[in-house]
Amino acid sequence: MEHLQTIGADLGGTKLAVGVVDGRPGTLWNEEVPSKGYSQEDVVTLLSQQIGKAREACPEASAVGVGIPATLDHESGRVISTVNLDLEDVPIRDRLTELVGLPVAIENDGNLAMLAEALYGAARGARTALLLTIGTGIGGGVWLNGEIFRGSTGAGAELGHVVVDIDGYPCQKNCPNRGCVETMASGTAIGRHGRDEAQANPGSLLGRMLAEGREIDAKAVNEAARQGDEAAIAAVGKAGHYLGQALVSMANIFQPEMILLGGGAIAFGDLLIAPAQEEIERYALNPMNTTPVVAASLGPAAGMIGAAAYGRMEAEAA
Repeated sequence: MEHLQTIGADLGGTKLAVGVVDGRPGTLWNEEVPSKGYSQEDVVTLLSQQIGKAREACPEASAVGVGIPATLDHESGRVISTVNLDLEDVPIRDRLTELVGLPVAIENDGNLAMLAEALYGAARGARTALLLTIGTGIGGGVWLNGEIFRGSTGAGAELGHVVVDIDGYPCQKNCPNRGCVETMASGTAIGRHGRDEAQANPGSLLGRMLAEGREIDAKAVNEAARQGDEAAIAAVGKAGHYLGQALVSMANIFQPEMILLGGGAIAFGDLLIAPAQEEIERYALNPMNTTPVVAASLGPAAGMIGAAAYGRMEAEAA
């Protein structure tokens, strides 16, 4: 079983990444396709098609792990609800098992990214750690005493929905709250902060980009910030400030050895990490105010790697 091939699928709000691994570094096959705007049935079909392609490429693959940005009922394998995708009350584990002809294990995508970092990445050897994956939204995972924390039914650790501004923007799509860290510090939020800064500072690089008709999204903000544009740096710093406020509460609750930041927004590096770290140092209780905030090391592939690892673990336990 040392080199058991397993398929990992990481479903996000904008893309689906699928790969095949065998427990060694690297992937035997991988592909990334869009997932944004898909209906519930289309999401299930997309997952089954991409898993099928992976199986065709690597016919020795014997199990599948799937990460989904959703609250889950772990025992039944059902998706309860999602924020950034059209999935609700779906027996997705059973549906996919039937469609792909392999045993399928499902888990929250943030949990699986945390699992990957604990097994192979920046949290290797840690007993307690947190991970926030910052992209379209914000996912989260908690590594507690050497295990993934899921809550009572498997829906726990939705770290992206810690409220940091009770009068803030309505949260994204299916979340009924306001001012969640997801809507104040995600990649989507960085784009919004960037548009605000561009309008307030028309002479800035961001302002000129807006005047030229460029879409001011997280990618554009990163481009301008890397050129030293103060408006762009301010937009990222605002997101880092809100992110840090959420991390203060998380540090106080869990006292982790470290808090990892992953997902696409980690491309901002210290522009995002430094203000978040400053919030912890200033406002968390002692000794939690020394909790380090560090970049996750596995990059965008963490969720897929974790999904494959989880599929392997479930297959070996069966």
